[in-house]
Amino acid sequence: MPADLALDHQLCFALHAASRRVTAAYRPLLDEVGLTYPQYVVMLALWEHDGVTVRDLGERLFLDSGTLSPLLVRLEEAGLVTRTRDDPDDGRRLTVTLTDAGRALRAEAERINCFLQEHLPLSPEDAVTLRELARRLLLPTPDDPTA
Repeated sequence: MPADLALDHQLCFALHAASRRVTAAYRPLLDEVGLTYPQYVVMLALWEHDGVTVRDLGERLFLDSGTLSPLLVRLEEAGLVTRTRDDPDDGRRLTVTLTDAGRALRAEAERINCFLQEHLPLSPEDAVTLRELARRLLLPTPDDPTA
């Protein structure tokens, strides 16, 4: 039986296109507060757990240090986070902490989140179901080709 390669039948394409659409919906709102979508995701993680190592933050966000480090540099330059070395003799371990300005930005994020939830074409129940299904794809499997 030949594989069904119709574009509209591909999970990868539906997830990719939907992700781009959601990210685009965030863009104008995040522009107002001076964040890119990747920076916003970092801030979300820090609002949930402040004072984490770069390594732990990368694991939480599924980002490697080459992607995460420039985001953190820009957030630090914007005065939203600080990065401190836990051990001056071992420069590899950095802790990321929100500044007062970074903590204050959370109120704007709550406004953005509420606005988008009201304007996305999903019921609250559908949004929960979609999020739960997408999270399943992030769970490790024994035959995971990315592990």
